[in-house]
Amino acid sequence: MAFAGSLALAQAPATEQATTQTAGDPQLKWGPCPPFLPKGCGMAPLHGDPAKDNLDVFLKVPAKSTIPLHWHTSAERMVLVAGELHVTYDGQKTAVLKPGTYAYGPAKHPHKGYCASAKPCILFIAFESPLDAVPVESAKKS
Repeated sequence: MAFAGSLALAQAPATEQATTQTAGDPQLKWGPCPPFLPKGCGMAPLHGDPAKDNLDVFLKVPAKSTIPLHWHTSAERMVLVAGELHVTYDGQKTAVLKPGTYAYGPAKHPHKGYCASAKPCILFIAFESPLDAVPVESAKKS
């Protein structure tokens, strides 16, 4: 089975460089998380600009810490890289994510998490639209 346009893609010049990153890469630029997230939380952009569409990040959550109920304007596609993360979306059963587990979160769907492992949880997250995280206590779901 061939993919439509694969020949055209193979002949097109590359406009950007391919990259690879690991969560332990010392060159990653870890920045702070929104203030409502646990102390010691960090976020590292991997691809894209947090203020624009199409962003990939690593999110690091300290061991045994809670991610309060919040939502994002964007849908999010996630893969747990390290640790064990329990994620609960409103109205759904808690999902236990272990390394390699994929999870999808719909846009504006409130959710919370708990890093249940003795080491930090590291999550790869892909956002479709600019990055935001709105705590439920101070926001109206629209």
